[in-house]
Amino acid sequence: MPAGLRAPVVPTPALLALAVLTVVLVVAGLVDAPRASAAVRTGTGKGSVTQAYLIDAQPGAQVRLIGPSGAVAGGGRVDRLGSFLVRELAPGPGYRFEVAGRTGNSFAVRSQRPPDPSQYRNQRFGAGYHYVRMRDGVELAVMVRLPAGKTMADGPFPTVIEYSGYQSASPGDLIVGALRKRLKNPDPLAPAPGVVLGASLGPAAGFATVLVQMRGSGCSGGAYDLFDYPTIYDGYDIVETVAAQPWVSGHRVGLVGISYSGISQLSVAGTRPPSLAAIAPMSITDDLYSTGFPGGIFNSGFANSWITERQKDALPAPSGGQPYARELIRRGDKRCLANQKLRLQTQNVRKLIEQNPTRNPSLLEHRSPSYWASKIDVPVLLSGTVQDEQVGPQWTSIIGEFKGNRDVWVKMINGPHFDSTAPQLLSSWYEFLNIFVARRVPVPSPGLAALATAVSAGSTSTPGTLVRTDRLTGSRDVDDARRRFARDSRIQVWFDSGADPVVPGNLSGRWQRGFASWPPASVGAGTRLSLGRAGRLTTRTGASSTVSFRPDPASRPAGTLNVVGASQVPWQGLPPYRWQQAPGRSGLGFVSAVNDHDVMVVGPASVDLRLASSVRDTDLQATLSEVRPDGKETYVTTGHLRASFRSVTSASTTLEPKRDWLDPEPLRPGFQNVRIALNTVAHVFRKGTRIRLTITAPGGDMTSWRFDTPTTGGRVVDTLRLGVGGSSLVLPVVPGARAGAPLPACDGQRGRPCRSYRPAFNGG
Repeated sequence: MPAGLRAPVVPTPALLALAVLTVVLVVAGLVDAPRASAAVRTGTGKGSVTQAYLIDAQPGAQVRLIGPSGAVAGGGRVDRLGSFLVRELAPGPGYRFEVAGRTGNSFAVRSQRPPDPSQYRNQRFGAGYHYVRMRDGVELAVMVRLPAGKTMADGPFPTVIEYSGYQSASPGDLIVGALRKRLKNPDPLAPAPGVVLGASLGPAAGFATVLVQMRGSGCSGGAYDLFDYPTIYDGYDIVETVAAQPWVSGHRVGLVGISYSGISQLSVAGTRPPSLAAIAPMSITDDLYSTGFPGGIFNSGFANSWITERQKDALPAPSGGQPYARELIRRGDKRCLANQKLRLQTQNVRKLIEQNPTRNPSLLEHRSPSYWASKIDVPVLLSGTVQDEQVGPQWTSIIGEFKGNRDVWVKMINGPHFDSTAPQLLSSWYEFLNIFVARRVPVPSPGLAALATAVSAGSTSTPGTLVRTDRLTGSRDVDDARRRFARDSRIQVWFDSGADPVVPGNLSGRWQRGFASWPPASVGAGTRLSLGRAGRLTTRTGASSTVSFRPDPASRPAGTLNVVGASQVPWQGLPPYRWQQAPGRSGLGFVSAVNDHDVMVVGPASVDLRLASSVRDTDLQATLSEVRPDGKETYVTTGHLRASFRSVTSASTTLEPKRDWLDPEPLRPGFQNVRIALNTVAHVFRKGTRIRLTITAPGGDMTSWRFDTPTTGGRVVDTLRLGVGGSSLVLPVVPGARAGAPLPACDGQRGRPCRSYRPAFNGG
């Protein structure tokens, strides 16, 4: 018999009987089946920027992450998709996962240092739908759209990227999708309306666009992390990978987008990818805390609904997640399916909020645009609105963070969230991208003008106004076009949008003023108006007195519209506002004398109260409005504050109280200083009108924000000191400035509800 072979063993009747009995007992569950511990899957461990993740491991098994020193860096159980993730790790080699006691592969947690450039050069893709690999192995879904009417043979193309967690990389058509939605036949492959700049307007403007799906959403891999480091540095990788494509002209790209994909631009640009040419963010926030906790009070309206939607989008497809991911998997996209592996490791943002009611720097600092703005060294065109009902109008406080960058232009206009795409602002957007990304003289673009008008009309239910694309056509070359573009002031404010005498509410700025700095240097320390007896608001400080009110958030509707999530209702020309007065003694009012000249107010403002309260903490809202000669009242802006956050930092000015939102302090007995920051004012109080300030409980004066403020039942008593040593309002008044048009109708001014004026119980 050859060596190494044995004669077969012939089973005896006794052995057969024993085997049959063993099988019967195992099936009956009376004895344990043999445990194949050696078969436990340890999966594959990989390192992200400050994170480590495990995929394809044994579901349900105990798992530990062992750090370079041998210490345990995290642990738990592998989820049902075979994955596990650990956050907030120090970079370096020598990490490994241990699954059910078995050690897996060794790997490095990545730092913020870029990978080898071959990471970018070795990936090639063209028009259409693709997957792009990030430095940590995670794939992101991308959709490449060419300029209207072009093919790959027409390249190379000036190129911009839109980077979002909305349904952005979806391969369908946005405009067709919008039409199908109106016909009650939605297309699951249509991109989200929030990526209209990359999905439709960019190609119409002559740019190739790359719509990128953030990790943890849609068909992209990874776990959703709400602007954590992996998502931020994915943006760096995407910029460099796209710029390396042979069809990208100049191998430099721009970033575009509104809202979500506006916010993402700040952090990506702050990482300074070498191939980034310029960014053009619209409708951003300055800080996630200022939107999520305005005045230190949780925003249970839009912010809460937005978080809920993002968590829903992050669920694994095909059982959950975004419609296009479910549809592509149904059609057999195996890479999309494989990219769902880490979805159950998505961070519970709601739990983070509950655990962090103050502004935890380690959680929020690097997630906020204001942190990255000072690091940006490419040209910036920032556009936004001063009544933004979604991210909020406090975004202008980020302007000062750009002080080291000479090529920053800011455009603002009255109106809701969508209005940063107003015709005058979109015209500048077109010019900016042509000059700083395409490096060409802007030429008339009938396609963009027509499509932008149609998009505006469809979004606002008004006719819209044509976008001008010919303003710089006569430039000799791109340098001349740049000089002409730079003649516009660094800060440009458009006034009276919606004041169309023919179509009230039509989206279009009526006139503009420019400023070299923010706030405008001419406003100085501001103009202080004293809160006095009988509801007077005056530059003369009267005798000392007090007035008390009983703030009650339940005394009127929580908002001016019955919407809290993303909605086009606030964008309509004439939204069905329900802006009501605070009844009875639930609010105070203070009104100025009739203005004998126009009063232009541009910049941040402060309500400086001397406050005493019957409770240890009280939530306050201050609202600025205009009382008109016709007996109507127009909303201008608001500010909010939980009084325990009253301490201000040394960075505060007379116009702008600033806070770190870290150490709330209960109110003491007696009067103390409580400063409420009003959101940016960009308004002209016309001759013949009056300035009004109201003080109430939070709520009732904004469209989509709601406030998690305690119910009071009218039992809380707040008291203000008036006159000498009392409360005041500080406004950024531009001296000598005049309006560029007469007083518009009350109804139709975009973002500004109108109501009949009725004095508060104290006379103002």
